[in-house]
Amino acid sequence: MANPFQSERLIYRAVEEEDDAFFNVLNSDPVSYMNSAPFLPVPLGKAGAKGYREWLDSCILGVVICLPAPAPAAIAAATTTTTGLPATALATPDVSKPIPIGAISLSGTKPGLRHHRNTMIGLNIAGPYQGQGYGSEAIKWALRWAFKRAGMHKVEIGAFSYNEGAVRLYDRLGFKEEGRKRQQLWHDGQWHDIVESGMLEDEWRELYGEQA
Repeated sequence: MANPFQSERLIYRAVEEEDDAFFNVLNSDPVSYMNSAPFLPVPLGKAGAKGYREWLDSCILGVVICLPAPAPAAIAAATTTTTGLPATALATPDVSKPIPIGAISLSGTKPGLRHHRNTMIGLNIAGPYQGQGYGSEAIKWALRWAFKRAGMHKVEIGAFSYNEGAVRLYDRLGFKEEGRKRQQLWHDGQWHDIVESGMLEDEWRELYGEQA
C-alpha cells in the first residue's frame, strides 16, 4: 500500500514545536499573508507563529507540506528567490530531513455539528515555492484524505476575490462556487468579496475516481 502521507512530489508530516521558526517565515511574507488571512496586516512575531501552530493542532488534519530532503550540497547552494535568505531558513535545522514549504489543514468541527461531515481546507505555501503546482498537489492529497480516510461528505475552500489565481485554481480542481460574501474584505483601499466553493464526495469520485 502506498504511503498515505506522501503524494507524487510531496511529504506531509506532523506539526512540531520546532516548526515555529518556519511558520514565522510564512507569516513574514506580506503578500502571501494578505492572500490567505483576513486579519489586519501587521508585523507578526513568535507569538503569531505559535498561534498558527496551535490552530493547526486543533484541526482534524493539520500537517506541514515538505519536499524530500535534497543533497546537502544543493541546500548549501540554494537561496530563496524573494528574500535572499539561505534555503535552510525555510527548512529544518537538520538538512537530512524533508524541507518544509507550507502547511495544509482541514478544519475541525464542533461536536454538535460533526454529523454533517463537512470541513474546510486551509492552505499556505511559502512564496519561493508558489507557482510550481505544489498547492494543487497538496489540495488533491487533502481531498483524498478527507473523503477516503475521514469519511467527509463535503470539503469547502475559500478565496479572496482579489486573489484571482486562487479563484481560478479552485475552479480548475473541480470546486463549485457556492456563493460570495460581498464586499466582506477591505484590502488596498477597496472592498472585495470572499468566494466560497465546495466539492461533494460524489463529485470528487467522478473527477478523480481513477486516482482514488
